[in-house]
Amino acid sequence: MKQKVGEVFSIFREHAPVSGCTVSDMIYDGENSVTVFSLAAGTDISAELYSYHKLIYVQEGRLEVYGADGVIGRLETGDMILTPVRTPVGMRSDEASVYTEIAVRREDKMNEVLKPGEVFKLAECVPYQEGRIVNMDIVHNDKMKFVVMAFDEGTGLSEHAAPGDALIFALDGKGIIRYEGVDHPIQAGENFRFASGGMHAVKADGRFKMALLLTLE
Repeated sequence: MKQKVGEVFSIFREHAPVSGCTVSDMIYDGENSVTVFSLAAGTDISAELYSYHKLIYVQEGRLEVYGADGVIGRLETGDMILTPVRTPVGMRSDEASVYTEIAVRREDKMNEVLKPGEVFKLAECVPYQEGRIVNMDIVHNDKMKFVVMAFDEGTGLSEHAAPGDALIFALDGKGIIRYEGVDHPIQAGENFRFASGGMHAVKADGRFKMALLLTLE
């Protein structure tokens, strides 16, 4: 992945929309490519046919996913959608917006929460449970996993090494990422990247939800 390692950052701030333009930045070039798009207000990406799904997560703003027959879904900050395949799909926005797009192959193992064309809140996929950590795999294959996690207050993951590059999306509340011996406070809307083999731990500061994209190529 192209993102910085071992520092809290914001995909939205690092990909601020450019007036009158659409901008794309492929941050991971694998079978399940990951691209960040920024759309200035009033811009769009034309509807085209794709043989694979797009898993779209809106970091900031408001986005309309549309096709030949009209609007497929309307998304706001924190929303996610799995686009249909073999039907024209485009994106447009009436305000400055930034979103992350993950390419999902039809043979990938997808959770039943993913129904093409349906908008959902990523943070609401898992509940908090007292004294526990709740995990849900959203989509995975042998080279990629995208999982959402809910940490109750006082819970966390003990120090371990990632088997591949990992990108965190903080979704709700606050947490502390310990990476290579240094603590990094993180809150909803921010991001963090682990390099393959990087020693890290996660602890909730209160209650905390995050999504983690792990790539193994």
